[in-house]
Amino acid sequence: MTDDTVGTDVGGADADGTSAEATVGVPATFRSEPESSDSLRTFGAVLQALREHAGLSRQEFAELVRFSKHTVASVELGRRMPDPALVERSEEATGNTGALRKSVRHLARQPGLAAWFRTWARLEATAITLYTYECRMIPGLLQTEAYARAMSADQLPPLDDAQIEERWAARTERQRLLTERPNTTFGFILEEQLFVRRTGGAEVTRELIDHVLEIGQLRNVEIQIMPLVQESHAGLHGPVQLLETPENKWFAYTEAPESGQLISDSKVVSVLQRRYARMRSQALTIQDSMSLLQRMRGDL
Repeated sequence: MTDDTVGTDVGGADADGTSAEATVGVPATFRSEPESSDSLRTFGAVLQALREHAGLSRQEFAELVRFSKHTVASVELGRRMPDPALVERSEEATGNTGALRKSVRHLARQPGLAAWFRTWARLEATAITLYTYECRMIPGLLQTEAYARAMSADQLPPLDDAQIEERWAARTERQRLLTERPNTTFGFILEEQLFVRRTGGAEVTRELIDHVLEIGQLRNVEIQIMPLVQESHAGLHGPVQLLETPENKWFAYTEAPESGQLISDSKVVSVLQRRYARMRSQALTIQDSMSLLQRMRGDL
C-alpha cells in the first residue's frame, strides 16, 4: 500500500487526464505502480539519445557513470528520478553538452505514488488543516527511512530496489509539508499498538519514536496516542484522513489495499469529522502521549 503525493487543487486533472472532480467520492482501484510524467519520460529519452550517440551500450554507460544497468534503464524509461550524481556523470560521459543539467531542473514528478492517491495529495499540498487517524501503520508523514524499508520488505508482490527507492523518495518529499507549511495544522491520532509491534525491530522502533517525538515539538503538529486498552473507541471503522482547503472546504480520504476513496459529500465528511473529534477526546492528551512515547522508548 502506498500513501503519498502532492499537487494542485481538486478542480485539476489527474496525470491520466481524468478530472479530479469525476473521481470524488467514488472508489477507484488502480495498479500500484506509479505512473511516469511527460517530463521524466522526456529526460529519459534525451539521456538515451545522448548515450546512443556516444556509441555506448547501456551496460557500458552504467559502468562509466557508476550506477547499475537497472538504474540507468529506469531513468531512461522515465520510471525513476535521476540522482544528481548520475546527471553529472552522464554529462561527462556524453560530451558535457549541458542538456541534462538544464533539463533536470524541469522534472515534475514525485515517484513512488499510487495512482489512487494523487487527487488527495493535490489537496494535501495546499491544505490549511490535515487530520490523520491510523491504526495499521505509522502514517507516511511521520515515517523514518528504516521503518519504511522494513514495511517494504513485506510488500506483495515483492518490490525491486528501484521501486523501494522511489517510494522513499516520494515520502521524504511529502514530509517537507510538516516544516514548509508552518501555518498548516497537522493532527495525528496513532494507535499505541503501532509502536508496540516493533516493525523492523527494536532499533528501528527506537529511531521511529525519537523521530515522532521530534516532530511532535513543532508548533503546528499535534500527536495523540490511542491507548491499547480503550473501552470506548470511535475509530473502529478504520483509518481516516480529513483536510480543510484554503477555501474552508473539507474533504475526507479512506484507503484499503490497492484502492482509495476521496470523499467530498459534506454529510459524510461531517460524520467523519465528528468521529475524529470523539477520538481526540478518547485518546491520551498531547502531553500524556509524549510521556508514553518516552517511556516506550526507554523500555526498548
